[in-house]
Amino acid sequence: MAMGADRAIHVEIGPKTASGKEKEGGAEGESQELEPLGVAKLLKAVVEKEDRNFVILGKQSIDDDSNQTGQMLAGLLGWGQATQAAEIVFEPQKDGDSWMVKVTKEVDGGVETVRSPLPMVVTTDLRLNEPRYASLPNIMKAKKKKLEKKTLEDYGVDGRRRLRVLRVEEPPVRKGGGKVEDVDGMISKLKELGAI
Repeated sequence: MAMGADRAIHVEIGPKTASGKEKEGGAEGESQELEPLGVAKLLKAVVEKEDRNFVILGKQSIDDDSNQTGQMLAGLLGWGQATQAAEIVFEPQKDGDSWMVKVTKEVDGGVETVRSPLPMVVTTDLRLNEPRYASLPNIMKAKKKKLEKKTLEDYGVDGRRRLRVLRVEEPPVRKGGGKVEDVDGMISKLKELGAI
């Protein structure tokens, strides 16, 4: 909030039992954490309660690198979406009451621009803005701003995990490459391997 937000909502999750008591670890000893679908359902409930028509999210999380929440949220809300935004421009329409959102993103070999009417969900890329740093006066002002503490139950969201990691393995070790002296040696090696 010290960087400019007027208020915030902190949704607390944790390892709890059905009775609400603290539990040592979540299912099978894991702590409770929301999967992208759970986060999207929570954000949908917040958007509907707050009556908003534009949601901006990061591209992907740093914990599981899923890159799914923004797309799932747009699907749950039935809204348009743009991903990996490097530039966002709001354009008023002729009727004076509605807005179009023009989103530009970087793609291999250039940029891609899409336009959509509000309501809309946008996920961002690192080039969208210059990060602001909180100044000491703003940090002090932030202490007086409203911070609502909520739970998943307040929004009617089930935070239960639906996915379970069965195992994580390193890829098989690759064989080292071989050198050939000339084109004929390369052709004979490819024939030997059954590639040609």
